[in-house]
Amino acid sequence: MILTILGWIVFGLIVGFIARALVPGKDNIGVLATIGLGILGSVVGGLVFSLFSGRIELSNPLGWIGSIIFAIILLVVYNKVTGRKRVGR
Repeated sequence: MILTILGWIVFGLIVGFIARALVPGKDNIGVLATIGLGILGSVVGGLVFSLFSGRIELSNPLGWIGSIIFAIILLVVYNKVTGRKRVGR
């Protein structure tokens, strides 16, 4: 059980950092917010996109793509709500 939770945290961190890398500009969010954003994006996006393929499991590549897309959407919404996004030069 603990390894599963640690796996979700690590996967959330990776997805969150991928989302931060794909969204242009500077994001002023911390590591914990990145993990939370990645985990939430992973759960929601993974489930929604996995439903399209008919397979709800962690090894579904369509779920991984959905995780990243939803993490990007959450990051953009977070930046709009907090107004802490600075455009890079």
